[in-house]
Amino acid sequence: MQALDILLNNQNISTPLKAIAQKVATHQRISFDEGVYLYEHAELGYLGVLANFIREDKHGDKTYFNRNFHLEPTNLCVYDCKFCSYSRLIKQKEEGWALTMEEMLDVVKKYDEEPVTEVHIVGGVLPQYDVAFYSALFTAIKKHRPDLHVKALTPVEYHYIFKKAKIDYATGMKLMKDAGLESIPGGGAEIFHPEIREQIAKDKCTGDQWLAIHEEWHKLGMRSNATMLYGHIEKFEHRVDHMEQLRQLQDKTGGFQTFIPLKFRNQHNQMSNVAEVSVIEDLRNYAIGRIYLDNFDHIKAYWAMISRETAQMSLNFGVDDIDGTLDDTTKIYSMAGAEEQNPAMSTQELVNLIKQVGRKPIERDTLYNVVTDYTDVIFENEAKPSYYKLPVIN
Repeated sequence: MQALDILLNNQNISTPLKAIAQKVATHQRISFDEGVYLYEHAELGYLGVLANFIREDKHGDKTYFNRNFHLEPTNLCVYDCKFCSYSRLIKQKEEGWALTMEEMLDVVKKYDEEPVTEVHIVGGVLPQYDVAFYSALFTAIKKHRPDLHVKALTPVEYHYIFKKAKIDYATGMKLMKDAGLESIPGGGAEIFHPEIREQIAKDKCTGDQWLAIHEEWHKLGMRSNATMLYGHIEKFEHRVDHMEQLRQLQDKTGGFQTFIPLKFRNQHNQMSNVAEVSVIEDLRNYAIGRIYLDNFDHIKAYWAMISRETAQMSLNFGVDDIDGTLDDTTKIYSMAGAEEQNPAMSTQELVNLIKQVGRKPIERDTLYNVVTDYTDVIFENEAKPSYYKLPVIN
């Protein structure tokens, strides 16, 4: 609040920026035009003050993470998204993988003795992975390990399998819930605006369809996340339009938990000619996301995508969640050229990463229930602080 007061009294700040800061200070919503204005005119320091005020107003110094692993059934896909470094078309199947049901369950069973709380299932889209297949997979996972939260598939997969099964979204999402699905990750959102979506991902579900599937899921009383792919050919107004549509659906359903900005990485894809944005722009984008999405509880940064150091910095720009341990179970980021080529961190490493920047590490489950508060925890192999006795003068 002190930093925000100093900013509000700064005579060098433009009238529009001061008006936006006043709105943030009084918990008022900023407009679409003000969101664009922030992208076009706001400096990093200004945005950090506003975003950190909102972050600490909601969560204090708490920073969340979870113990999770990914299950990626296949990287083969019927879609040809230009930005994707992960998937391979079916005609390129020699460069990919497609796991059987048994192989997928073997991945899950590998963690039987581990205190993980979530399996995150996402991958390419293939005809053989249909409604019946995923229903059986979710049911088998829950039967094997009832305490493991199943967070699975994006609207891209659901749109495809429901269309193939000739069922509507409401029916399909009810079937998935009954099979054991407990939440939906935020992937596949990319940029909603058709002007951009048509150029980078024209084959898959539209922005409206993505939103409609999440809405049906929320109607069942269930929770999901949302993402935005930024830093490619989109303009600032496209980013704000994307967040505006998320904000409107959240006003309607309240079903979103977390907003996750995803940085475009340009390695090994059809958009490698597009330069990546800077770390400064990453932090600005997190901050504006925190300011604009006033009805979202959490902003997440994937440490595996943006690097551990940038994830630490993001905690001062609105971010309060840096995802989970991963255990090198995802290739989505590494294949796109992320700094982390073998993404895995132990709980101790994640805790220390958060503590190093003065935040409080909180292990959560998928629904943000607190599992363990690590604020005062010292690990057995952690060096204990040592002190020198000072001479006493009588």
